Amino acid sequence: MAIVRKNVITSLADRDAYIRGINLLKQEPTTLGTSAFGIPGPDTPIHTYDLFVIWHHRAMTTPVPPTGNWMVRNGAHRGPVFLPWHRVMLAYLEANIQRVVNDSGFALPYWDWSLDGSLPDPAGRLIWTKEWMGGGGDPISTGPFVFDPADPNSFRVRIETDSSLQLVQANRGLRRGLGALPPLGSASSSTLPNVGDVGAAFNTVPLFGGDPSLATYDFAPWDASSNGFRNRLEGFIGTGLHNQVHRWVGGDMGPASSPNDPIFYLHHCNVDRIWEGWMQHNGRNYLPPMTASADLLGHRIDDPIVTPLGPGAPGGTPRLSLDFTSKYVYDLIP
Repeated sequence: MAIVRKNVITSLADRDAYIRGINLLKQEPTTLGTSAFGIPGPDTPIHTYDLFVIWHHRAMTTPVPPTGNWMVRNGAHRGPVFLPWHRVMLAYLEANIQRVVNDSGFALPYWDWSLDGSLPDPAGRLIWTKEWMGGGGDPISTGPFVFDPADPNSFRVRIETDSSLQLVQANRGLRRGLGALPPLGSASSSTLPNVGDVGAAFNTVPLFGGDPSLATYDFAPWDASSNGFRNRLEGFIGTGLHNQVHRWVGGDMGPASSPNDPIFYLHHCNVDRIWEGWMQHNGRNYLPPMTASADLLGHRIDDPIVTPLGPGAPGGTPRLSLDFTSKYVYDLIP
């Protein structure tokens, strides 16, 4: 039976299990050390949570094609695989939390940021209180992910992206701006996307007077300039959506190591929910096909999705990620 992903604000049991699971994964060492990933400094253990940080950083800084520029298109962003890649990442995290909290029925909750963005003072909403994700700051000082230098079991940032876009070791608290602290190398956003912004991404079919081409998942040149739903949701065209949330949260949500902030997964769970809603309206379709240029390797419909354990691990393909309803459903579809 499929598990049900619910709103983190209304499902307190899922909120509590998520917080507990994140903190357990943060303390769980793997058999890998920093030297295995070429991270400078002493060889220190990589914890399970931080493996996801490394995975995201590596995918984001891997250009597609290999001879290209990762800021044009990379292994997980600025191209068609953006939504399938993150769907697979969420599934890996969900399975790991199920394991450490010993509950196969656990489902990742989502944060519906469009509701907060539709109200005054998004930084004052419930999600940023000490019972949920804690507040902003450099470092944050409230909530379940506060760093205590004297407590080795407290939440801490161990791996981060530096100003040269390289992974380095760290030992510090989590940073958040909530509209005030810009991400590394970019400007902050003054507000979150609202309900109308999400609706605009769906208003792409002739029935509602939209441009029929925008009901297509993606288009050439398959990058941040492309038309289509993927790029609207990713946020390089239209009102911002996914990208705007990263900019507004700021701090550790800005660099390629953005999974350092546990809000990352609640955010991407909502992005996945919006994608699921779009597919229920427009069909479970994906582009480009396998006949597209090999320069798009990793973004074509049957290309393997790279997992945190390497290309040989069973990560599936974009085609296989289009329908996960046998694994999970959402309590409310936009």
